[in-house]
Amino acid sequence: MKRFNARSVKFLSTAAARVLSMPGTSRRPTLKDIAAETGLSMAAVSYALRGLHGTPETRQRVQDAADRLGYQADPVARALASGRSGSIGVLCASLEDLWQQRVAAALGRELLAPDRNAWIIDSAGDADRQLELAQHLVDHRADAIVVIPIDPSAKAWAAIAQQAPVIAIGDALPGAKAKSEVILDNETGVSTALRRLSDAGHRNIGVLSPTRRLERPAEEIAQRVAADLGLKIRLLQCPHDLAGATAVARTLLSGSTRPTGILALADSMAFGVYAASRELGLRIPEDLSLLGYDDQPMSQLLTPPLSTFHWPLDDLVSHVVSRVTSAVDTNRRVRRTTLTPTLIERGSVAAPPN
Repeated sequence: MKRFNARSVKFLSTAAARVLSMPGTSRRPTLKDIAAETGLSMAAVSYALRGLHGTPETRQRVQDAADRLGYQADPVARALASGRSGSIGVLCASLEDLWQQRVAAALGRELLAPDRNAWIIDSAGDADRQLELAQHLVDHRADAIVVIPIDPSAKAWAAIAQQAPVIAIGDALPGAKAKSEVILDNETGVSTALRRLSDAGHRNIGVLSPTRRLERPAEEIAQRVAADLGLKIRLLQCPHDLAGATAVARTLLSGSTRPTGILALADSMAFGVYAASRELGLRIPEDLSLLGYDDQPMSQLLTPPLSTFHWPLDDLVSHVVSRVTSAVDTNRRVRRTTLTPTLIERGSVAAPPN
């Protein structure tokens, strides 16, 4: 009978572990297998795989060993062990909105880190669906949820904010204890827009909004300021896509009491007004004055260029990222930040026709 000494047993155990770790075998490779392969500790292997510590040579050696063994990180196990999933949910109201596309793209870049990534999710303008998606992010252990809320007053936000850090963009969540809020100063934006149209002589004004929920801050402000200025306004829900916005604008401008001025609460909606005006033979600004709201780069290419509001996008992204980091690393609430817009005059507003 052949005898095995301790050195032979150790060799066979290591060889057996390597065989079991190969792709196609029943056991899933683990950090322990990579540690045995490289001669490093499990902690050193874990840090190297996440790019946190170790020299570039060590990280490459660990990654090469992981590739040979067919190792794949188990995100659920990592989340259970560390209490973090490394994922940040960015829950947009509608990615048809070009401004939200820019915000989501910028956040996706800035939130990227060796052990962190951003999930960009489109709520497609559906408030109930947005709440379901937020709960889905909670259930999948997102470290934080960044949201551009469709219905800020929804009661469900309170329960969601108790389960995961929530950072709100645009509007506050009055019923929830959000970790932080980066608010757009709609009081200044909407009141400045309506006063600009009023000073030009307009009394009949249409306001295009992304939602029917007229209790939202921007829509509520529009009704209040219009009453103070003696304006007659008509609030209409309008989609962000060009075909949908054009259809809404066409209906508004074809009526017997068409407005002489329009405030579109997104430049993407204003693009539809340009298209509908051209179809109906209306000239901007001679027959119809128009204001946008978020200064899309292509707004400068229209004829005439669109007068609109510039929001400090870089500041917004910087504030959101710092608040996400604070919420995840320290679980600390950060006070609200409010961003104020600047009206950019480009020639789409004039006195109403006689």
